Amino acid sequence: MIPFRRALAAVAVVVPAAFLGIFFLYPVGSILVRGLGADGLNRLVELPGRSSFRGVAWFTLWQAVASTVLTVAVALPGAHLLARRRFRGRSLLRAAATVPFVLPTVVVGGAFLALFERLGLNDGPLRLTRTAGAILAAHVFFNVAVVLRTVGTFWEGLDPRVVEQARVLGASPAQAFRWVTWPRLWPAVAAASSIVFLFCFTSFGVVLVLGGPTRATLETEVWRHAVFRGDLASATALALVQLAAVVAMVVVTNRLQRRRAVAQRVVRRVPPLRASGRLLAANLALLGVVLGLPIAVLVERSLTRGRSGGGWGGFTLDHYGALADRLSLLPLSALGALRNSLVFAVVAAGLAVVVGGLASVVVVHGRRTLARAFDLGMMLPLGASAVTVGFGMLIALSEAPLDFRSSRWLVPVAHALIGVPFVMRVVVPTLRGIDVRLREAAATLGATPARVRREIDLPIAARALAVGAGFSFAVSLGEFGATSFLPRHPDRLTAPLALFRLLSQPGDALRGQAMALAVVLMLVTALSVLAIEGWGRRGTVRGDL
Repeated sequence: MIPFRRALAAVAVVVPAAFLGIFFLYPVGSILVRGLGADGLNRLVELPGRSSFRGVAWFTLWQAVASTVLTVAVALPGAHLLARRRFRGRSLLRAAATVPFVLPTVVVGGAFLALFERLGLNDGPLRLTRTAGAILAAHVFFNVAVVLRTVGTFWEGLDPRVVEQARVLGASPAQAFRWVTWPRLWPAVAAASSIVFLFCFTSFGVVLVLGGPTRATLETEVWRHAVFRGDLASATALALVQLAAVVAMVVVTNRLQRRRAVAQRVVRRVPPLRASGRLLAANLALLGVVLGLPIAVLVERSLTRGRSGGGWGGFTLDHYGALADRLSLLPLSALGALRNSLVFAVVAAGLAVVVGGLASVVVVHGRRTLARAFDLGMMLPLGASAVTVGFGMLIALSEAPLDFRSSRWLVPVAHALIGVPFVMRVVVPTLRGIDVRLREAAATLGATPARVRREIDLPIAARALAVGAGFSFAVSLGEFGATSFLPRHPDRLTAPLALFRLLSQPGDALRGQAMALAVVLMLVTALSVLAIEGWGRRGTVRGDL
């Protein structure tokens, strides 16, 4: 039995390490080695002396911090609503809030530009077009779902009777939240904030579309130097600075999370209270303004025939019917591209759950040095430049024995690299929060370590795994950055790439078809999230513990 347990422990270590090493560390290392020759090292040394670099680095940092703070502030009330209150349409609201997270950045950028034009914010003293405010608004739009799902899931598992006891002893609602709820909720907030910060720090499409030429981050500068200017040495130097900053941030976040984590007991689930009309209306109004307006513009554009004689030509469903037609612009129809995205998303979610679940076990139960290495290493794909990862795969995975460049599964592997951190950031706090006394009691009653993990750890982590799978699936459906740099065969076109090609060409008909494809993508994502949530509810621990 002991050799079998050692074999399982070895698998838990080897599989995630091999996945990260082959598909991330090796490609990124290859591109860095090729780019950092003598000229590249000189560029790296010269960077701090350039005022343009200092301006780009400062903008990258402060906009990521501001976006993270705004996202947490907007999403925390909604997380409380979904975790502690019941109301009709609760699952539908949770799924609808996740939809913006999957939208391709080029579509959201166009929707926000149209929204600013409709509200008169594209010119004048309150102009938002091509400003930092537009970037912050889009980042909040994208990342609210991260906080809602990560914090809401964790908050739902906290024992509400502790707060009730504090209220009985005279604490006000604000005091009970500050001294009782917040210390227990902090690990999930830190985990969600780290993911939001990484996405905002490495934001590409949003900054490119909404920021214009005057607003640049490290990510967009990497792209401009590598693709637009063909200066791989400067692009690599910028990518190194970006990666070093992300590594430092992840180390600090993980240390804070370990220090502030508080083990939670699994208790009998208490039915949530019914939401009051005022609370429900306030939350729906806030989420409606932040998330609903851009989506409403997107839907409206998908149903609009286009300008005719200086005005709008009315509403039509022709754009949806055209999704089944193959245009000369695309190698297959938009529906065919959507089918490819669904297949890739299923494979990517499965890979992310397996690799992320095994890595989470190592982080929680492994030796200290190994756990820290896994906790840091598996987060690196979130912070790395999509340009660097894409070019790295293109260069490194093109020769035997790792000739994957022509494989159709390279795209879901690239998507799974981004999905693994989502799985870990949900599963790790859940596993750490399992009361050790539950395991001790089971062992005292004669349960083997394997049975303890199977009967206690796995059921408790089932909801977290389901949430991680949902995020991975959604990320794969809408991923655009890394996929755009991988070799593309005509029969493997994904929906986001089809959207980008449609939007890059002039014409109301093509733009309307792109918006229709985006709406279909939203609906598929919402239905997928609802299905995954239903599985997660069936897999959670019932109230008999």
